[in-house]
Amino acid sequence: MTFEAPPNTAVGARKVLIVDDQEDVREALRLLLKSAGYSTETAESPKDALAAAAYRDQDLVVLDMNYTWDTTSGEEGLHLIDRLRAQNCDVPIIAMTGWSTIELAVEAMHRGACDFIPKPWDNRQFLATIDKHLKAEPRQARPLSAELAIARKVQRKLLPQPRFQAYGLTCECAFLPLHEISGDLYDFFEVDSSRMAFLLGDVSGKGVGAALLMANLQATIRGQQHLAQSPAALTGRVNQLFFESTRPEHFATLFFAVYDLSAHVIRYVNCGHPSPLLVRADGGYESLEPTGTVLGAFPRSNFAERTVDFLPGDRLVLFSDGFSEAGLTSEAADDWYIDQIRSLAARQSAGLAGALASAASGMGEQADDITVVTIRVTPS
Repeated sequence: MTFEAPPNTAVGARKVLIVDDQEDVREALRLLLKSAGYSTETAESPKDALAAAAYRDQDLVVLDMNYTWDTTSGEEGLHLIDRLRAQNCDVPIIAMTGWSTIELAVEAMHRGACDFIPKPWDNRQFLATIDKHLKAEPRQARPLSAELAIARKVQRKLLPQPRFQAYGLTCECAFLPLHEISGDLYDFFEVDSSRMAFLLGDVSGKGVGAALLMANLQATIRGQQHLAQSPAALTGRVNQLFFESTRPEHFATLFFAVYDLSAHVIRYVNCGHPSPLLVRADGGYESLEPTGTVLGAFPRSNFAERTVDFLPGDRLVLFSDGFSEAGLTSEAADDWYIDQIRSLAARQSAGLAGALASAASGMGEQADDITVVTIRVTPS
């Protein structure tokens, strides 16, 4: 069994995120871009736009400057540009407004927009502007060395696509690195025709060193795929290899699990990682607590394996500590994320990972990489 491509996405098409609070505008731009061969995604509010951007699978953003509470000043649009850039959204942003002024255009571009289109737009000019910026060199928030730029590109290639369906599951992965490259790791791979493995890990440190450790850990896990039928056996072997290949001060947390489609169960090991939240279809929840210590601390460690039912309508939310500890920089309670996960999971069947990552990044100055992975069993 192979992973399925995300629905309604043309293979190889450049993807444009359209942000506007008017449905007719969103639909008109969607049809225009579709006719030109682009894939599109739409958002009706700044909040939805930030959630969508957290998946980091867009090539360009077109956003309106005015929304519900202020239809003339463009302040909401300017704030949205600020938040997108704060989330390390490094794709071209094109601002649109029906109340265009030179001052607003200049301010939008000062905040990080690369161009400005007034409403009503001319279709040919609109498409020419899109094409120009998609063909331009990628925007960088600040100059990167050639080595760092290559490292970021390689790291993103190592990560799975942010949204896909496989084995009766719908998976979403939102990723907001603190810097250009990250020490967070998430991955999925096939075990056999009825079982899929998935994981989320976080290595010690930040920056280039953490990114190299992340790549090392991912390669080590992939190299032991033949042990994936037993999460305890795989993590035990990975721990030994990781310990032998890294310095004593280096370690990693890891949640590793295998989903069995035929039995609707998850077998998992939690190596000192923040406890994922399993939200049941009826609204109940449980935390999948650690079953062993962190990887790389000792050459030999025992990792207990546990099993939990994973039934139609259930949803598992995995996250790095950059997400769960975001509340520590604000007045939120330490376990703020539990209520946030349960509340959003009850209201939306899709887009949960992006909404959660965006909510965490908006709780103050981001202090660590934020990664959120949601896995939902498709309801019967």
